[in-house]
Amino acid sequence: MIQEVKLENITKQIGTTTILENICLTMKCGQIYGITGENGSGKTMLMRVIAGLVNPSSGQLLFDGKNRVDADPNIGIMIENASLYPELSGRENLRLLASIRKRATNEEIDQAIRRVGLEPEDKRTFRKYSLGMKQRLMLAQAIMEQPEVLLLDEPTNAIDRKGVELVHQIMSEEAQRGAIVLLASHVDYDIRSLCSRVFLIEKGRLQMEV
Repeated sequence: MIQEVKLENITKQIGTTTILENICLTMKCGQIYGITGENGSGKTMLMRVIAGLVNPSSGQLLFDGKNRVDADPNIGIMIENASLYPELSGRENLRLLASIRKRATNEEIDQAIRRVGLEPEDKRTFRKYSLGMKQRLMLAQAIMEQPEVLLLDEPTNAIDRKGVELVHQIMSEEAQRGAIVLLASHVDYDIRSLCSRVFLIEKGRLQMEV
């Protein structure tokens, strides 16, 4: 289990635009961290960098003091507006994704689907899911491989109140398991009720703890 993720002066530029600027952040296992900020402030880009989906322009990202290749971190990520294959069922989608890294068994996939309040046996295609069901399935794919680092971007969007409580419970359980959880949300209730530390990001700069 990864004990620490450290970002040292992470900067991301696209053309002449600076998306992230000198981000410094240290996160420890078993903790839930919150990042808040307006749309376009850099929250999602920060998660993409940590997940390895985007390379930073400069700076270091370390997992227990090692680079990504040497550490080979197990990361689960749920990014706002991401999607899955529309003509596959929820179970089929997750099994397809799990086949890439082979870190989750079929039983673990079904367990993740049930944890988020869905039924693995549901034959409906992803296209026919409601927005709330889609959000739940995206959360299931983020947790199905028991990640060491869990990155959640607006995980309670389009989810009803009962579902929100379930999402909160899952995040707490993942932290108790030892995962490092990073939550980006506009919802003050999400941030204040879950996170031990909360940061504000403005125009790509991480501000002091709020």
